[in-house]
Amino acid sequence: MNSIYIDVLITVNIFIDYFLLMLTKKIIGSNIRYVRVIIGSVVGGIFSLTALLPALPFGLNILTNIAVAIILIFITFGRCEIKTYIKRVAVFFTLSFLFGGMMIFVYLTFKPKGMGIYNDVIYFDISPVLLIILTLVCYYILLLIKKLTKSVYKSDIHNIEIVVNEKSYIFTAKLDTGCNVKEPFSGKSVIVAEKEIFGDFVPEQTKVRVIPFTSLGGEGILSGFCADKIIIDGKAVDNSVYIGICENVFKGDIKAVVPSELIN
Repeated sequence: MNSIYIDVLITVNIFIDYFLLMLTKKIIGSNIRYVRVIIGSVVGGIFSLTALLPALPFGLNILTNIAVAIILIFITFGRCEIKTYIKRVAVFFTLSFLFGGMMIFVYLTFKPKGMGIYNDVIYFDISPVLLIILTLVCYYILLLIKKLTKSVYKSDIHNIEIVVNEKSYIFTAKLDTGCNVKEPFSGKSVIVAEKEIFGDFVPEQTKVRVIPFTSLGGEGILSGFCADKIIIDGKAVDNSVYIGICENVFKGDIKAVVPSELIN
């Protein structure tokens, strides 16, 4: 290819990075805001300008790709424990590697006009419609891989939506078969979640229940309340289930646990 248009190069890679970061978000179960994904993808698009550099040696281009992944993950997902951070980078880097492999296969097999790969950066001088189609195809192939992997390993991560005072709080929770936290008077099940999920929300004191716990790495007291509506994996459940608020108990991307009886 004789010419590379910088605006096309950046736009193409913003689009690609957006889908890769969104897929990373799904896999790790993060509930970050979409605006952070957009910011991360824009920065990724700017980093695509490395395609204009002289060809990098094999080892150096891998180190460059890892460095870019580290930066994008920090921008998109923010601070976390080093173990969690490494996991996030590994997921994103693996997805980028798989996506790049698919694109190399397409490039070598079909040799589409206007496509090029420079320093592991993908360039398409093609119509926006075809770009969207190709990226969506790769996205859903990667999503299918995730689903197949999920069927083998039986993911224990579930999507939770809690509605309180007409405001929704959406987060992911880990299935905890050993979670035996109950509201002591009614015996109702308790979804235990970090305070940070609810931001500045404070339940009405008249509706708060004191819930003791012993299964979260120690003993303590939770402030429990009933939500107006609870939706687990898209299905409404009995809203008399209690929400127990803890603080600095869960580490990593998952900030809540849901008892198995609510899933089953």
